[in-house]
Amino acid sequence: MEPDLVQIAASAPRLPRPGWLKVRLPGGDNYFELKGLMRGLGLHTVCESARCPNIAECWAHRTATFMILGDQCTRRCGFCAVPKGMPRGQVDWEEPQRVARAAASMGLKHVVVTSVDRDDLADGGSTLFATVIEALRAAIPEVRVEVLIPDFRGSDAALETVLRARPDVLNHNVETVSRLYPVARRGSRYERSLRLLARSREVAPSIPTKSGLMLGLGETWGEICALLNDLARAGVDLVTIGQYLRPSREQLPVARFYSPEEFAALKERGERLGIRHVESGPLVRSSYHAHQQASALRAAG
Repeated sequence: MEPDLVQIAASAPRLPRPGWLKVRLPGGDNYFELKGLMRGLGLHTVCESARCPNIAECWAHRTATFMILGDQCTRRCGFCAVPKGMPRGQVDWEEPQRVARAAASMGLKHVVVTSVDRDDLADGGSTLFATVIEALRAAIPEVRVEVLIPDFRGSDAALETVLRARPDVLNHNVETVSRLYPVARRGSRYERSLRLLARSREVAPSIPTKSGLMLGLGETWGEICALLNDLARAGVDLVTIGQYLRPSREQLPVARFYSPEEFAALKERGERLGIRHVESGPLVRSSYHAHQQASALRAAG
């Protein structure tokens, strides 16, 4: 953890969690079955690695978000619990087939695939993303595939590699407002993320784009509204807005909890700006109820 994050984490007061953020503890037959399936196939999920608060609900309904390219991220985002490290060029080329086997075993019709950042790879991992999409389509012909990609350090070639595989949804999260990037998103650039989303629409206008952000890292209401305006200008079709919850004491503290009414107001504002569908609520996450989000986007026309 970076020294300034240590100082922030140590000095921050702990805010009491509001009642609307209560979640159940993981457990039940489906939860333990999925855990065994992932371990048996040597797969990772962002649900576990990022300590998602919705894991009990999602795994009880046999849904999960696959995280490819290992579990060591080359970025040091201040909000994220995914382990940090340098994989040094290692890629498991058999992983796509194992992801496809797991998705078929789970009976999934809408599969979400994400990854750690892999700045150690020349293509940022884009080739493996494309291979996973192809493997899923071969294993489950009627499947819809949503990919949540990193920024590939701004590489158009890497983005186009993924788009040529024709995912059903292209997702890249901006996560937070521009001012907070130096602490919250080390190694990333706000403008680069916006450009990736806009470039995706230019290259493959028929593939819907999606992005997500967290509230509670210290942003202002005006900054949130400006971010929504930037996403609308980039042509983003679907936006998710959720409450940041600190995964552990090693991550940035929660600066503020937003009310359900504030989330509802942001949904209305985003859709008024021209974003086709905004999913906004305290426990909303980029991959949470992703199938329903995609269905709502199709219904929005």
